[in-house]
Amino acid sequence: MSLANRHAVVTGSTSGIGLAIARALAKEGADVMLNGFGDPAAIEAERAKIEAEFKVKCVYSGADMAKGHEVEAMIRDAAENLGTVDILVNNAGIQFVSPIEDFPGEKWNAIIAINLNSAFHTIKAAVPGMKAQKWGRIVNTASAHSLTASPFKAAYVSAKHGIAGLTKTVALELATFGVTCNCISPGYVWTPLVANQIPDTMKARNMTREQVIQDVMLERQPTKEFVTVDQVAAMAVYLCSDAASQITGTNISIDGGWTAQ
Repeated sequence: MSLANRHAVVTGSTSGIGLAIARALAKEGADVMLNGFGDPAAIEAERAKIEAEFKVKCVYSGADMAKGHEVEAMIRDAAENLGTVDILVNNAGIQFVSPIEDFPGEKWNAIIAINLNSAFHTIKAAVPGMKAQKWGRIVNTASAHSLTASPFKAAYVSAKHGIAGLTKTVALELATFGVTCNCISPGYVWTPLVANQIPDTMKARNMTREQVIQDVMLERQPTKEFVTVDQVAAMAVYLCSDAASQITGTNISIDGGWTAQ
């Protein structure tokens, strides 16, 4: 499976799932734009490592996914620096856990902006180029929470349900242009996002760390194992391949059986 001469933008790719997807695409020969926050030296080291290891071009954008104008500018910059945006992976996301009556309005707004609105802005900006060249792949990182809900995650569940609907709509609009749009819905993946929500969940549910991991996170995954970032990345790469050209508008679960229940 070769993605040589393809150019990809992966949002939220300085760590976790996004970084794994960026590396997997680069391994198949795609040039990549990284995006996200973090320590500048660490990001630069990762960018340089991808170039050296996979012999592709790798650039970085510090665009804030909460700001639509920066998001759309990032896509334009990617097209200028890489040549085209053939592959778009919307992965940026944040989380906050709280009972609805205590849920801060600013946290709601931030989660909707980064987890949902940013995907709208990237897709809007990337689609004209994809339609013009009659080829494109859009992969949205959703969540098991795009198909079901959990308490104390009002904004996240709402955003991920929105991503699932956006995916279907975009897929239908682009079905005759050689452009596919799909979302991947992982269960609990061991990433910084998951690790960072453990203290809030401990507080919200009055549980120990181990209880949160076993009785909240893995309780709903029948395999009782975390999904790995590499498993999600492998699916993303497949969806970008020619073999997946007739897969569009789908929501693919990688959740250890969570949503089969």
